[in-house]
Amino acid sequence: MLNKKVKSIILAAGKGTRMKSDQPKVLHTIFNKPLLGYVIDAINNTELADENFVIVGHESEKVENYIKNNYSDSKCILQMPQLGTGDAVSKAIPYLKEFDGYIIVICGDTPLITSETIKNFIEFHDNNHADLTIMSAIFDNPKNYGRIIRDKNKKVIAIVEEKDTTPEQKIIKEINAGIYCINWKKIRNAFNNIENNNAQGEYYLTDIVKWAVQENLIVQSYILENNEEIFGINSKVQLAQATKILNRKQVTKLMEEGVQIIDPDTTFISPETTIGADTIILPNVYISGKNIIGEKCKIGPFAHIRDGAVIGNNVRIGNFVEIKKSVIKDNTNVSHLSYIGDAQIGSHVNIGAGTITANYNPITKIKSKTIIKDGANTGSNSVLVAPVTVNENASIGAGSIITKDIEAYSLAITRSPLKVFSNWVKKKIEEFSGGNK
Repeated sequence: MLNKKVKSIILAAGKGTRMKSDQPKVLHTIFNKPLLGYVIDAINNTELADENFVIVGHESEKVENYIKNNYSDSKCILQMPQLGTGDAVSKAIPYLKEFDGYIIVICGDTPLITSETIKNFIEFHDNNHADLTIMSAIFDNPKNYGRIIRDKNKKVIAIVEEKDTTPEQKIIKEINAGIYCINWKKIRNAFNNIENNNAQGEYYLTDIVKWAVQENLIVQSYILENNEEIFGINSKVQLAQATKILNRKQVTKLMEEGVQIIDPDTTFISPETTIGADTIILPNVYISGKNIIGEKCKIGPFAHIRDGAVIGNNVRIGNFVEIKKSVIKDNTNVSHLSYIGDAQIGSHVNIGAGTITANYNPITKIKSKTIIKDGANTGSNSVLVAPVTVNENASIGAGSIITKDIEAYSLAITRSPLKVFSNWVKKKIEEFSGGNK
C-alpha cells in the first residue's frame, strides 16, 4: 500500500513529423484506439493514479476533444511554444502547487507499456524511498536513445541524450526508457533550474537527474524486463510494427486460454476483446475495439467485428460478415456477406446470406436499432430498415425490404411477381443475327 497519492503527466504535444500526417501523432490508432488511449488506460489500470495531466501542443484541439470525450480523470495543459520535455512538464506546476505525492511522467506515444510494469515501477520507487526513479532498459544497439550514466559505485548520476554523447558514452547499453517516477515535493524545483545549453537548444527533462544528484537526493533506476514495452511510435512503419507486437501478444494469450486461432499471422484481435474457450477463429479475421465473444463460436474467414459486439456461445459468424455494436445471443448463425450494425439478435436465429441491417439515416445522422427476436430467420439478400423489430419465430422472405415491425410466427415478403418471357433470349439472338443461325 502506497503512502503517497499518484498523478501522471503525459507528454503529448509533439507533431510527429515523421508520421507524415496532419493527425497528431498520439491520435494515430491501433485497432481503432489512439496511442494516447493505450497510455492513459495503462496508467488508470494500475488503480494507483487519480488524475492525469496531458501536455498538448500540435493540433491541441483534436487531442483535447479526444480526452474530453473519453477520460473524465484527465486534464489537458497547453505547451506553446514547445521548448522541450523539461518545459512540457513544467507547464503542470501551477496545477500541483500543494501536491505532495508521486508524479509519473510518460510519453503518449508508447502504446505497448503495461499497467503491470507501471505499477511495479511505482512500487519500486516507493519501496526504495527514492526521490527520483528512472525506468531504464538494456539494448545491444542503443542508437537514438539517451544513455544512463553511472559513477564508479554504479550510482546513476546523469542521462545524456544521443546527440550530446561522447564516443565513450555512446557504447553504454543502458538507455533511458523515458518514464520517470518523481517525488514531486522534492523534485519540482528542478524545473526552475534546468538550462537549454545542449545540441537541440531545448529544456531536457533528463537534466532533472543531474540536478537531483547535485542536491544529494536519492536517484534510482528500474531496469525494464521487456524492452518491447517502451517501443515509441515515430513513423507509420513503427505504427505497423507496434500493431503486430500488440497483436502477437493478444493472439498468444487467447490461444493459451483455449481459443483456436487457425492462422495467427493473418488474424488481428484487439487486446480489449475477450473470447471464450473452444471458439475457432479462421484466417483473415479482424476484430477491433472492445468486444465479448463467447465459447464454442466459429468466426470467419474474412470476418470483421468492430467495437461494441457482444456475442454469445455457439454462434457462427460466416465469411465476409461485419458486426458492429450489436448483441447476438447463443446458437445464432450470421451467414456470409451480411452486415449487422446496432442490432439486438436473439438466440436460435438464422441470418441469411447478404442480410443487411440498414441502421444509418444519412440525413438525420441518426443510427437506429434492429431487433430480431428468438427463433426468427431472414432470407438471403434481406434489408431490415431500422428502427424495426422482427418478433419471435417470424420469417423474412429472400430479397425482402422490411420497413415495419413483423409479428411473431408470420412470414413477411416484399417481392415483385415473377414474370417469365418464353423464348425472349432466342428472339433477341435471331434479331441480332438478322435471322441467320
